[in-house]
Amino acid sequence: MRKIVSMPGDGIGKVVLPEAVRVLKAAGFEAEYIHADIGWEFWCNEGNPLPERTLKILDEHKIALFGAITSKPKAEAAKELAPGLRDKGYVYYSPIVGLRQHFDLDICTRPCKTFKGNPLNFIRRGKDGIEEPEVDVVIFRQNTEGLYCGVEWTDPPDEVYKAFNTHPKMKKFASCPKEELAISTRIFTKKGTERILRAAFEHASKFGYKSVTVCEKANVIRETSGMMLAMAKEMVTEYDGIDLWSTNIDAQMMWLTKNPENYGVLVSGNMFGDIVSDGFAGLIGGLGFACSANVGENVAIFEPTHGSAPKYASYERSIVNPAAMILSACMMLDHIGETEKAKKIREAVLEVVSEGKVKTYDMMKLTGSQEVLDNGAASTAEMTDAIIEKL
Repeated sequence: MRKIVSMPGDGIGKVVLPEAVRVLKAAGFEAEYIHADIGWEFWCNEGNPLPERTLKILDEHKIALFGAITSKPKAEAAKELAPGLRDKGYVYYSPIVGLRQHFDLDICTRPCKTFKGNPLNFIRRGKDGIEEPEVDVVIFRQNTEGLYCGVEWTDPPDEVYKAFNTHPKMKKFASCPKEELAISTRIFTKKGTERILRAAFEHASKFGYKSVTVCEKANVIRETSGMMLAMAKEMVTEYDGIDLWSTNIDAQMMWLTKNPENYGVLVSGNMFGDIVSDGFAGLIGGLGFACSANVGENVAIFEPTHGSAPKYASYERSIVNPAAMILSACMMLDHIGETEKAKKIREAVLEVVSEGKVKTYDMMKLTGSQEVLDNGAASTAEMTDAIIEKL
């Protein structure tokens, strides 16, 4: 029997991950789920939201489902440490970012595909009235480099400050005292860039997408964005029938609400990939439908892109939409070769959404509160039940 690491994490992660497991079982996927500790509780009590024991479990079993984590700014995180751990040098660092770095989960895939009948789908005014374009976009986000790699300083050490001052553009900041300076670096490597570009082109080729769009800012961030675009121009020559497009992230955020149906596969660095994937997710129903995969050479972790939403986790009956977690589980099934089961679950989700009889509060465009259940919204468990019934 296959073994899957289960990391519910914080907040609604503890709610939606068990619902996804229910759906997997109903679809005929048999597995042993091995719990692993991660999240805010372990930061507060141990000074580490990603304990070493969890890394060992993942290193052994390789495949994981992940719910959500709570992250707070540096000062707030320090205040919530157990009294015995304070002022001992512990610094909070996002555990999902830590997982990506530790296991080199450099390829992040975020599909954004319209579910017909979803009342949250993007609509626009067209020549003949209101149109609902079909969105079918897959974002490939470089997951371990760029602005999220964590190479940054406040009041940088002297050697770092001196190194940065060798760049002529630093003259602008000469009047700024070093202790008032905060620096974040944006690092791209050719190896990491080649891997994410290759993954994007291979996906486009395998599934019949006609274009790959490099979504960066090569006209301004010339070294990093420029390197990705230059490498893509070389790589596209290997793929007949696929066009290479290039967009700037700011313009892309405008165009995705003008002509989203024109795009197929997008590829970006870490920050811009994060931004554009949330933008496209908003066109297909929001974060309640946004799934993702974090894949390295040896380990793969599958997660919804929504946060932990802790206030909803405290509700007696959960109201959150489990679809993003369920669809993330489908991505896991695809990864391990269980494609028919993944297809079966996606078709069940589509049938429930299209039928429109069972809707979570977000699909009803209600403000999240416990009272939405009295107004006809389905609970988390009821949405899962409806999907299982279609299976």
